[in-house]
Amino acid sequence: MGSVLPPTTTGGDPPAAARYRPVSTHLAIAPPVSVVIPALNEAENLPYVFKTLPDWVHEVVLVDGNSTDGTVEVARALRPDVKVVEQRGKGKGDALITGFQACTGDIIVMVDADGSADGQEILSYVSALVSGADFAKGSRFANGGGTDDMTFVRKLGNRVLCAAVNRKFGARYTDLCYGYNAFWRHCLDKIDLDCTGFEVETLMNIRVVKAGLRVQEIPSHEYLRIHGVSNLRAVRDGLRVLRVILQERSNRRALRGRTHPAAPGAVRGRAS
Repeated sequence: MGSVLPPTTTGGDPPAAARYRPVSTHLAIAPPVSVVIPALNEAENLPYVFKTLPDWVHEVVLVDGNSTDGTVEVARALRPDVKVVEQRGKGKGDALITGFQACTGDIIVMVDADGSADGQEILSYVSALVSGADFAKGSRFANGGGTDDMTFVRKLGNRVLCAAVNRKFGARYTDLCYGYNAFWRHCLDKIDLDCTGFEVETLMNIRVVKAGLRVQEIPSHEYLRIHGVSNLRAVRDGLRVLRVILQERSNRRALRGRTHPAAPGAVRGRAS
């Protein structure tokens, strides 16, 4: 694990360390971390989701998609300092983009509201970022990862689509359609997200490679949704992912000459 030291200050300026918080014996301090949670009728799951979040995160941004089950009220009761943002559009991609715009932290972490992600894994993501990665990408199929919530059809589709991205864009991903990721906020200027649905993770994964950003895969375990039913539809959303791959492939010439040295153990992008 790595550590990061704050810049020094002079004169009467407040110490830069005030923006950095102690984390653990493995990571001495970390920059401000914003956790973005898109939610639509997830009131029953939020107690677990919030409980697993590390107490050193800078802020929690809940993007509410017009919930009718008291999601916002539960979030505020659990965490009075939660930043609630109302989603004006529809879809997971739209919710995440809305949440990203509201973040004030230097690092942004994406966490689903269904209880499938373990918030304690955020330490691994942040450690990868402060050690040199630009984008820490969760993977259920990297060594040490796993999933309790994937049908054979979804697993097959993810594998095929992942292979297509690796081949066409020069990536070395082991997982493609997974929503547990973290990145430095400045990356948003280079990937210019412009989609609304579940395909947002695929678009991010492709564009970070095209932008030459350093990507580090993080083994992650996906648990079963605790309450409720997922809005994911394997065939419909799989086709949306395929459409994104084809659209981005048409611009793959932009990859030439834009590779960036990868961090140790990173998934390296290369021109194709």
